[in-house]
Amino acid sequence: MEIMITQASSCRPFSAPSSPLVAANKWAVKALTMSHALIFAIASLATGPLHAAGPGKVAAADLAKGQAIASAVCVACHAADGNSAISTYPILAGQHAAYLAKQLHNYQVKPGAASAERANAIMAGFAATLSEDDIRNVTAFYAAQSIKPAYSKDKTLIEKGQRIYRAGIPAQGVPACAGCHGPNGMGIPSQYPRLSGQHTDYAAATLAAFKSGERANSGQMMTIAKGMNDGDMKAVAEYLAGLR
Repeated sequence: MEIMITQASSCRPFSAPSSPLVAANKWAVKALTMSHALIFAIASLATGPLHAAGPGKVAAADLAKGQAIASAVCVACHAADGNSAISTYPILAGQHAAYLAKQLHNYQVKPGAASAERANAIMAGFAATLSEDDIRNVTAFYAAQSIKPAYSKDKTLIEKGQRIYRAGIPAQGVPACAGCHGPNGMGIPSQYPRLSGQHTDYAAATLAAFKSGERANSGQMMTIAKGMNDGDMKAVAEYLAGLR
């Protein structure tokens, strides 16, 4: 059974029990959502449209060139449109271009560095071949694609995942995921990635990698993941797959 969770319905079938903590987090999420929208609006005014680079600004992205790179380099794992059918590889369609660009840069070994910020032998090989223009173009292309989201399938895990996403696990030092990624899991461009509709297997594996230190390009996420056990990670990942 496939389960889709929408914010409009407030996830009512799986609502966490009412408590002062949950109530407080609901108000916090509302406030953060408003501040996130303000940040995005200010950023949009500052940077302008994707294709409106003027003198002295970063060149505009070329979506056609980005599509060519995606079809030649990324297609086997992530699909031509970024909607990977393989649950261990992330869905890239609709992801923020700035976040994708950061990850590609993190896979590259910078001059004078002994290793890349994000270790992955497969991605390191691909990222090493990409120029700045290539990264700008391919990330913009994937960001412009419509996501074909994954779905939650385990109702028992969704309930726990929802509680953690909305209220965190205070006793374990884990903050609410919604505080940074938003109530709908849409994230904030250039700061926090979109999580809604992501594959459960990939999301769970990513949290585990942050916890173990295998993935070390976000100190914030490494600290948060260390407060989570395997069951917590699986529950949150299951919830994210159906979050809209």
